[in-house]
Amino acid sequence: MTRYVARRLLLAIPVLFGIMTAVFVLLQLIPGDPAIALAGEKGTAEHIAQIREEFGLNRPLPVQYAYFLKSAFTLNFGDSLRTNQPVAGELRQFFGATVELSAAALIIALAVGIPAGVVAATHRAAPLDYGTMMLALIGISTPVFWSGIVLIYILSFRLGLFPIGGIIGTGIRLDRITDAYVLDSVLTGNGAAFRSSLHHLLLPAFVLATIPMAIVARMTRSSMLEVLGQDYLRTARAKGLEDRLVVVRHALKNALIPIVTAIGLQFGSLISGAFLTETVFGRPGLGRYVVAAIGARDYPAIQGTVLVVAVGFVAINLLVDVAYAAIDPRIHYA
Repeated sequence: MTRYVARRLLLAIPVLFGIMTAVFVLLQLIPGDPAIALAGEKGTAEHIAQIREEFGLNRPLPVQYAYFLKSAFTLNFGDSLRTNQPVAGELRQFFGATVELSAAALIIALAVGIPAGVVAATHRAAPLDYGTMMLALIGISTPVFWSGIVLIYILSFRLGLFPIGGIIGTGIRLDRITDAYVLDSVLTGNGAAFRSSLHHLLLPAFVLATIPMAIVARMTRSSMLEVLGQDYLRTARAKGLEDRLVVVRHALKNALIPIVTAIGLQFGSLISGAFLTETVFGRPGLGRYVVAAIGARDYPAIQGTVLVVAVGFVAINLLVDVAYAAIDPRIHYA
C-alpha cells in the first residue's frame, strides 16, 4: 500500500505540471493588459511601465513561464496584483470557508442521496422509484446558480427563513482559527457564532448539494439493482434474515465501490461548484476570490487558486483508490 501511494504521488507531479502549463497559456490568451487594469483609466505610460517592471510582465514569455512554474512548486505565489497582499495568506484566509461549504454539501448529498437510491432500488418500478428518480433528474438538470437564486427568493426574501447572504451575522465576534466558521465556533465554544454560522451555511450547502445528491441517488439505485439480484442475497433471505438486514449489511456494503467513486468525484466537483455558490450567496471564499482575480487578470491569485484546487482533486482521487481496499478486501495494490 505504501509503495502504491508513493507511486501515485509521483504520478501526480506531471499532472500538476500539465495543469499549471495550461493555466499559464490560458492566462496569456485572456484579452487585456493587467498593468493597464491596475493603473486604471488615468494611469500614465510611466506608471504602466513601472507596474510591468514590478511584476515581471515585461519579461519574455519563456522567462515568465519559468518563474510561473517555480512559484507554483515552491508555493511562493508572490503578492496579488489586485490587493498587493501575499497570495498564500489570502488563500489560507478563504480556503477554510470553501472546504467547510463543500464538506457540508457532501454530508447533505450522502445523507439524502444514498437512502433515496436504496429506497428507489428496493421499490423498483413502483411510484416511489419513479418519483425519486424524477426528483434526481430535476436535481441534475438544474444549474446551481439558478436553484440558488430561486431558493434565496422563496426561502430568504419571501419567507425569511434563511439569511439572504453572508457567512455570519453582523455584530457576532468569532476568534478565527481555521477560517471555517462553524468549525471555529465549535473549537472556541462560541454558541452564538455556531448558531449564526450554521444558519448561514445550511441554504448554500443544500443548493450546492443538489447535483451530487441526485448523482449519488442514481448511482446508488443502479449499483443496488445489480447487487439485489445476486445469489448470496437470495440465500441470506432463505436463511430467514430480515429484508432490512439483507439490504443494509449485505447489498449496500457490496454496492459501495461505484458509490465511493461517485462520492470522490463529486467532492472534487463540489470545490469548483462552491465558486458559483459563494458568488450567488455572497460568501467569502476561494470562489469569490478567484472570480475577482480573473476580472483583474491577477496572475498570482489565479495560479495559487488553481494549484490548490488541482492538489485537492489529486488528493481526493488518491483517497478514493485507497478506500477501495477498505471496502473490498479482494482489491490489492501492487
